[in-house]
Amino acid sequence: MIEAFELCKTYDDFLAVESVSLNVPAGTVLALLGPNGAGKTTTVRMLTSILAPTSGWARVAGYDVTRQPEQVRAHVGVLTEQHGLYERMRALEYLDFFGRVYGLDSNERKRRALSLMERFGLEDALTKRLGEFSKGMKQKLALTRAMLHNPPVLLLDEPTSAMDPQSARLVRDAVIELQRDSRAFLITTHNLAEAQELAHQIAIIRHGHIIAAGSFETLAQRIDGDPLMELRIVGEMNGLANDVADLIKVEDSGKDWLRYRVHEPKVINPALIKRVTELGLQVLTLAPMSRTLEEVYLQIIHEDETKEAMNGDHR
Repeated sequence: MIEAFELCKTYDDFLAVESVSLNVPAGTVLALLGPNGAGKTTTVRMLTSILAPTSGWARVAGYDVTRQPEQVRAHVGVLTEQHGLYERMRALEYLDFFGRVYGLDSNERKRRALSLMERFGLEDALTKRLGEFSKGMKQKLALTRAMLHNPPVLLLDEPTSAMDPQSARLVRDAVIELQRDSRAFLITTHNLAEAQELAHQIAIIRHGHIIAAGSFETLAQRIDGDPLMELRIVGEMNGLANDVADLIKVEDSGKDWLRYRVHEPKVINPALIKRVTELGLQVLTLAPMSRTLEEVYLQIIHEDETKEAMNGDHR
């Protein structure tokens, strides 16, 4: 559904996007992550035929973004950071206008507009002027507009920004539901917990080029090393860390817990449980600590910054 190969975009001497390659098949959500100014928005604009690539190529829903821009725009729904809402218009009037632009007939325009506004909790705002909408309501209306023509590809820039938790949950559920219907999504977001929940694939972009890509599990494995385990006991530690120092190297500890890395968990973990029991303590839990996407993302960015500094590269 979304294919890009070595996309580049330059402005005079400034390289905004460098050799970006992506592949987002139907039924897949790709989260494109990166700091502000990393090239995310420029990439999305090229994929929607708003900007022409300086080099490289991309196809969206089977259409070339350079040679077939009208077909690309007809098959993609876009939520941008700047919504461009016409604030003097009323909500249903606004959606009807865009339905006409998309070539929907009168009945289909109304049916889809009402259905989507109900889905996102806007059914009581049909006749309100957009200038009366809160930030969250405007975000939901912009998302409704992006989905109005039932596109097979959706490119969403910060889809839940400014939304309350309940509204954000509605949007995430909609994304999960729609991707099951063989749609492809590219989402940019600073909400890394949201990205971890929604994305099948993650691409991290910095200074215009992809520095890491893959599933969350693949990226986490890249930086994790040996698994981090957490042991929790009933009661207090009472010097347990010292009593098991010959078995494990404790990395962190608290009143009733400790954490350690282990290269051979099948050997070490049973021995540790046996030792704890022999010391008259009860094991409450022993489980691997799961990394979050935020931790993985920050580590990858830090590694790239360190590499850049060592190489004297100030892209």
